[in-house]
Amino acid sequence: MSETLIQQQIRLALGKFGWVRMFRNNSGKLPDPRTGRWVEFGVGSPGGGDLIGWRTVKITPDMVGQEIAQFVSLEVKTAKGRVRPEQENWKRVVLSSGGLAAIVRSAEDAVRIMKDIALKPDAR
Repeated sequence: MSETLIQQQIRLALGKFGWVRMFRNNSGKLPDPRTGRWVEFGVGSPGGGDLIGWRTVKITPDMVGQEIAQFVSLEVKTAKGRVRPEQENWKRVVLSSGGLAAIVRSAEDAVRIMKDIALKPDAR
């Protein structure tokens, strides 16, 4: 199964939850047509997750009832796909900054991680 198909399955599976929003993070390099210089694009490029978004978190007790968005980054890999060092680094940066980041290989992985974190918010 291709990474693109796994990404689509993840977005569909997580879209069923009202508290998770994920978007495709297109990244790469293209030459600037005016200068010819290469320009990198994509959030966290290089190494940013294939899917980025947020999960809604309710804050308590001093901000009871208010909700915030916690940044989420998912790096999607096939069963045999390798994680590059810059992808591991991006994951560490997101986690150390209070976000949620994971390497996933299926929609089931992504759903399990989101449910686990929702049930145990401190289990990043």
